[in-house]
Amino acid sequence: MVISPKVRGFICTNAHPVGCAKSVEQQIAYVQAQPLSTDNAPKNVLILGCSTGYGLASRITASFGYGANTVGVCFEKAPSERKTGTAGFYNTAAFHQQAQAAGIQAHTLNGDAFSNDMKDQVIAKLKETIGKVDLVIYSLASPRRTDPVSGEVFKSTLKPVGQAYTTKTYDTDKDMIHDVSLEPASEQEIADTIKVMGGEDWELWIKALANADLLAEGATTTAYTYIGKKLTWPIYGSATIGKAKEDLDRAASALNAEFANLNIAAHVSSLKALVTQASSAIPVMPLYISLIYKVMKAEGTHEGCIEQIVGLFDECLLADAPAMDDMRRFRMDAKETNDATQAKIEALWTQVSQDNFHELSDYAGYHADFLKLFGFGVEGVDYTADVDPLVEWV
Repeated sequence: MVISPKVRGFICTNAHPVGCAKSVEQQIAYVQAQPLSTDNAPKNVLILGCSTGYGLASRITASFGYGANTVGVCFEKAPSERKTGTAGFYNTAAFHQQAQAAGIQAHTLNGDAFSNDMKDQVIAKLKETIGKVDLVIYSLASPRRTDPVSGEVFKSTLKPVGQAYTTKTYDTDKDMIHDVSLEPASEQEIADTIKVMGGEDWELWIKALANADLLAEGATTTAYTYIGKKLTWPIYGSATIGKAKEDLDRAASALNAEFANLNIAAHVSSLKALVTQASSAIPVMPLYISLIYKVMKAEGTHEGCIEQIVGLFDECLLADAPAMDDMRRFRMDAKETNDATQAKIEALWTQVSQDNFHELSDYAGYHADFLKLFGFGVEGVDYTADVDPLVEWV
């Protein structure tokens, strides 16, 4: 079939297998071109949320930058003869193919990473294959989580805390700048969001690995987050998501204390705002990201997922004396959140309107990156060619 993008709101409902494979190849090529020190290279890495965005970039960096074997967990849909698989499915298939060709072990389990069953499956796979892990990446993004003990389903909410919030946003469907008003979250909504997006599941994973004797002494683990600044603070910092992110800081401290005997290093890593499947769904972010793309490309400081993650590994995760903020987080977002860059973004924010949006922003860049998430618009791919959607993991 000839596959063209089918976009509905903030999601694309199909994916292009060749485009996804080419995107993975390009990220691998970028990593292999970097002068990375392998002095502290990880040997075996577990990536929770391994198939798209920052998680996929982490898997590529670990394997093709440092030669690490990986086990990954994702939740993706396989293709059929009439329907494409998800982008993450095709990304993973391409990664497996490349890793196999390079002689690097890659094992992926597809299912609910929040469940006890998946933790058991991963433990069994680790014992069967690569053994103890010295790096655990937690990069899960989900709107809901089923508690593995009670079976209760919790749903996250994107709302401010304390007071209502009205701000500009951009409707990608209607190509329209408009105001969006969000009512403050209830205490229950705050608690539920923390349950989904906070540090509890990260802690459960590390405990399960430690109990199974699958955490190497001196292992590092990190959970990815976004902190933001003034323009996004009401929907991130002073909001339900922000409360969940605060819980990640709590979890990092708790893990460092609980597993001090193993000399575990647990850190939250704050990354820059980018077009991801998760960020596309958050009010404010399409407009904000379109503006930061404009500013940061002009400054020469723009980075995508793979550039951010290569920097995180090299400068933080594997560095002998990494820089940290006062909460002991790794900060890869400084090129976005520094005062000078934020001042430029804020100036555009006050000016932007329906009439000048496409002039003041880089929505073309935003939209191109959005389509690339699903394998469309990738350089070197013939999108008029007939493509078999049936791809298998090797």
